[in-house]
Amino acid sequence: MEKTQTVVKQYVRILSTDIPGAYSLKRGLAQIRGISINLANAICVRLNLDSSKLLHSHSDAEVKELEIKLKTMKVDSWLMNRQNDYDTGVDRHVLTTDIMFQRDLDIKRMQKIKSYKGVRHAMGQPVRGQRTKAHFRKGRALGVQKTKAVPGKAAASAKKA
Repeated sequence: MEKTQTVVKQYVRILSTDIPGAYSLKRGLAQIRGISINLANAICVRLNLDSSKLLHSHSDAEVKELEIKLKTMKVDSWLMNRQNDYDTGVDRHVLTTDIMFQRDLDIKRMQKIKSYKGVRHAMGQPVRGQRTKAHFRKGRALGVQKTKAVPGKAAASAKKA
C-alpha cells in the first residue's frame, strides 16, 4: 500500500500574474493589477465561487475558466476603473498591463492638447496642486553639480600645503 501524494502548486498563474498557491481565492485575485479586495469579493459573489478556497486546490481547467470569466465579466459601474472612458464613452474595467498602457495614453493626450496637467507632466512637476518648494523633488539633485573627486588632485594639493 503506497500513499499517493498530491502535488501542491507553489504558484498559480492568472492573467499573466504569478500568485502564491497558499493564498485564498479572494486574496489571490487582489494580487492582480486592477483588482482590489472589494472587486475580488464582488467577483467571488457574482460567479458563486468559494472565496476562502486556496488557489493551489484549483485545477488548471478551473483556473483557465476563471481567466475567461474575468476577461468577460460585467460588474457594477462604480467598481470599474475606466468609467465613461474618454475614447469610447463606455464604462469598462482594464486589468494588468493595459492599466499602464491606458495611463500613458492619457498622459500623452493631455500633453498633446497642452492642458495644465499635461504641461505639468511634461515638466516633471507635481500635477495635483502640491507645493513645489520642497517635497516633490525625490531622486533629483537640483542646483547642485555633483562631480567625481579625482584622487590625484587631493594628494597634490596636500603636498603643496
